[in-house]
Amino acid sequence: MKLRTRLLALATAAALCAPAFAAQPAGFWIKPAIAAYGPVHVWSEAIDRPSPKKVYKALFDVTQGNPAADKVNPGLDHIARAVNTFVAAGVPLSHLKFDVIIHGGATPIALNEQAYTAKFGHANPNLAVIADLRKAGVQVMVCGNALGDMQFTPAEVNPNIRVALSALSTLVIQQNQGYALMRM
Repeated sequence: MKLRTRLLALATAAALCAPAFAAQPAGFWIKPAIAAYGPVHVWSEAIDRPSPKKVYKALFDVTQGNPAADKVNPGLDHIARAVNTFVAAGVPLSHLKFDVIIHGGATPIALNEQAYTAKFGHANPNLAVIADLRKAGVQVMVCGNALGDMQFTPAEVNPNIRVALSALSTLVIQQNQGYALMRM
């Protein structure tokens, strides 16, 4: 009886959520700068739109990770979404000063293919999004102390990522330079 009640509750919840997951019409989601990640939709009535004339500085602090997962780190996809949001609103890529610091549990996503595969037994699913972020002008860094904590070396880091002295120093330095802190 309990199983039947649970199944009925699950089916009801799924039916109620179905409209929320219905497919949007073609062209609803766009990816103007990073084509494979971070889809956005620009509502005509949306407020708080960025000015195409201003420069925007943000430091994305990526700490959440599941290195055993074979999916892109959600923080990296959200950073791609931020880039796409500003570009969709008319801000040129040259006006985005977006940096990423990777540390804590997310540190393994900074590894190159060989080191990641050796450690986790499968390809690093984050390499393509990191390459796309770099092409869009986003600087991606990993904490040198976090590398040491996890017994990785700078030689094992993806060549699209620079090794920072530490996440702690990067967070302080860039906030002192006017970067908005975005925790991922």
